[in-house]
Amino acid sequence: MTSKVSNIPAAPLLQALQARLQHHFANPALLQRAITHRSFSADHNERLEFLGDSVLNLAVSSLLYQRLSNQPEGDLSRVRANLVREGTLHQLALQLQLPNVLRLGEGESRSGGQQRASILADALEALIGAVYLDAGYTVAEALVHRLFANVEINPQMQAAAKDAKTALQEWLQGHKMKLPQYTVVATAGAAHRQTFEVECHIAELELTERGSGASRRAAEQAAAASLLTLLKAKKI
Repeated sequence: MTSKVSNIPAAPLLQALQARLQHHFANPALLQRAITHRSFSADHNERLEFLGDSVLNLAVSSLLYQRLSNQPEGDLSRVRANLVREGTLHQLALQLQLPNVLRLGEGESRSGGQQRASILADALEALIGAVYLDAGYTVAEALVHRLFANVEINPQMQAAAKDAKTALQEWLQGHKMKLPQYTVVATAGAAHRQTFEVECHIAELELTERGSGASRRAAEQAAAASLLTLLKAKKI
């Protein structure tokens, strides 16, 4: 893939982003990779996004454990799902002004990728992963806690409509089973118009379903929805 010089953010923009993050990267290459979409370069942010997703979930879990100390596991899981969903991460990414620094290929840029919720949410997770590699979990956790400092967190968030992944997670927890495993098994299409295919697997039941979507998140939701439909059909 060929990088477009016009899409490379100027150094002052990256300095301003680090100021907003309250973290200055010892390894600037991690920051560059975190803001790079696959349409721009082969050295893109998807591996950092994968890592950041796990760091984010753990950091939000610790935040909820502290702030909702009297709530049971089920409530904590529902609130966490609400906080780490794409819509919430998109808003946090906008607050960090990530559209100003994203590195996108020409086609993705022309199609409005700087404002696309899935791309911004993924970039935020990649940044969290980059901070984790640059400075360790404690610093990354502190960043996540700062990001969510002004986000309303209360048990009533459980009343929000459940997405398929949350519903499947709650079903498995209710049946004392482990959480499902999601694996990207295929991608197709141009970098700025990709389709992802994801496999969702429940080990205890030896059940696997696939789903596809325009982003990894959308494909995971589709796979979870397929598994929920299968579980209902089997009346497990």
